[in-house]
Amino acid sequence: MKRVISIATVFLLMLSSFSPQAFARESEKSEELVENAKSAILIERDTGAVLYEKNSNEQLPPASMTKIMTMLLIMEAIDEGKLSWDEKIRTSEYAASMGGSQIFLEPGEEMTTKEMLEGIAIGSGNDASVAVAERLAGSVDKFVDKMNEKAKELGLKDTVFKNPTGLPVSDHYSTAYDMAMMAKELLKYEDITKYTGTYEAYLRENTDKKFWLVNTNKLVRFYPGVDGLKTGFTQEAKYCLTATAEKDGMRVIAVVFGAPTSKERNAEVTKMLDYAFNQYETHPMYERNQSLAKVEVSKGEKNQIEALTSEPISILTKKGESVKEIKQSVKLKENVKAPVKKGDEIGTITFKKDGKTIVESPLVAKEGSKEASFWTLFKRSMGLFTKS
Repeated sequence: MKRVISIATVFLLMLSSFSPQAFARESEKSEELVENAKSAILIERDTGAVLYEKNSNEQLPPASMTKIMTMLLIMEAIDEGKLSWDEKIRTSEYAASMGGSQIFLEPGEEMTTKEMLEGIAIGSGNDASVAVAERLAGSVDKFVDKMNEKAKELGLKDTVFKNPTGLPVSDHYSTAYDMAMMAKELLKYEDITKYTGTYEAYLRENTDKKFWLVNTNKLVRFYPGVDGLKTGFTQEAKYCLTATAEKDGMRVIAVVFGAPTSKERNAEVTKMLDYAFNQYETHPMYERNQSLAKVEVSKGEKNQIEALTSEPISILTKKGESVKEIKQSVKLKENVKAPVKKGDEIGTITFKKDGKTIVESPLVAKEGSKEASFWTLFKRSMGLFTKS
């Protein structure tokens, strides 16, 4: 079986002559887009193309935008089956002692994962963030290690976390670019916007301690299409926001650090969202978890595994660009040997224009395959012998 499957399908699409880097260069013409913030960035979610940036690699305190990484690790754990939505998570004395934004958890109080995530995503609960961190890693310190490991895995070089909340502490920093990349990764889990996009909800609804949650991100209510992701504020960080919005099939992410007021923060993000939707469009190619090929697994319990898209895949263009041909190819890894875990990278899908790569995305294993037993291998070989 050939290890490389070339899908010589030519898509007639509207394609800009700009690469993602060219989009970023073009954005330099719009330096006035964000004025009242220390740093900012605007990206298209599927391709990661930078549409605008201002000081996007400046290391700054992210305040509660830190919880984007906390939510990412929660969603990963749910996706991997290490945490369930209805599992009850117990609140420790330490978690209950958190100051700042909170949902007023009491020591020993239990809430489901779903309720804790509501408290984090809508109410920016520091207590809920710590309670889930302790559940997932055993301690806050170990969870912070996981946060920093994930940042390195994503290739983020200007981010260091010291806690899962964003409460002020020295040497806890990120950048607009890194925060956008974390948001891009989090948005692979489509369920997250059910929480970050909710404007108001109740916790402990059928008790005498009913608690009203109102989203700290007011754009969820006032800008059509906004459904996340996370605000932040401390005296040091000032007003911060990582926002995402979807319109006509295109999803963008806008990040602002260090705006002087919440009103100016929201205004700067609004300008970036308007700019993206007025100037660009996307052409969806594949959804996440779409099967594109099968890879053979040597000595595996399953001798074939489906290769799935790891994220939504789209082609980004300027509005009104001319039609060009795009070639797509799928390349599977050679000599894949058991054991293979669900989610392992087993290939890539690439889109090219005029021989240049414009989009490349990993393909991952739909399921795992343990090493086959001797008996399984024996029966398999006998079956081949019989057929021959």
